[in-house]
Amino acid sequence: MNNSMITATVSMGALQQKLDILADNFANSNTVGYKRKSAVFEDILTSLNPQVEDFNQPGRRTPLGFTQGWGSRLSAIQTDMSQGVLQQTGNMTDVAIEGNGLFEVRTDGDINGARAFTRHGPFQLMPDANGDRILVTNSGQRVVGDTGAGEDFIRVPAGYNLSIGTDGTLTAVGSEGTDPIDLGRLKLVQVTNPELLQAIADNLYGVPENINPDAIVRDVALLPNGESSIAVRQGFVEQSNVNMAEEMTDLMIVQRAYQLSARALTSSEQMMGMANNLRG
Repeated sequence: MNNSMITATVSMGALQQKLDILADNFANSNTVGYKRKSAVFEDILTSLNPQVEDFNQPGRRTPLGFTQGWGSRLSAIQTDMSQGVLQQTGNMTDVAIEGNGLFEVRTDGDINGARAFTRHGPFQLMPDANGDRILVTNSGQRVVGDTGAGEDFIRVPAGYNLSIGTDGTLTAVGSEGTDPIDLGRLKLVQVTNPELLQAIADNLYGVPENINPDAIVRDVALLPNGESSIAVRQGFVEQSNVNMAEEMTDLMIVQRAYQLSARALTSSEQMMGMANNLRG
């Protein structure tokens, strides 16, 4: 009875964590650039209990002993980086990515600060002290670009509009009669180990401590023909890749599993109460 209570209790805890992940997916089903999360479970402990030789009856095909499990636990939360649907907005600062890529930002305003990544592309132009405008996310993180002389924040001169090519090239376009200004290129990275990405606030992904960022992301690799496997779309945003039908199916399965574990726990408690009330 104690074994069944332990197994049911542990399983209920793991299923509750799965429900929390599903709730997060539901809540962000309309969040631009959101990537759904999924849970990975593992057995806590599996033991083989022996049986006496008397159980080895004629016709038995299985070996002696029976396997006893002790429930499961949440071992990892994986991020599904599959492509979401692109929606056209027509806004100059809205940017979406086609393919396996992430925008790179800095959360502390320092170009040499901690790196963070996102697919959340509704950017904005924030006025700077010198009159220029800096490209930032809608929560204020500065977007990183490659200016040709190294990484820096993307600054658009006053009176100019921002033009972004499909390869990520940035150009400041002024009024008729003015020459365009080359601003460099958006800094894009490819994800090599999405399971190591750590979700942080504002739909951003960070690098866990004591892990080399190069083990998680890398610079965009070119195809054999010299073209990139990633395309940038200005005037578009990427919708969440949450499939509501699949999430509802998972929710029903988890709820039924949770109810089954709760009934097993209740039954074990009742049996223990009956045993305690026995009189010799």
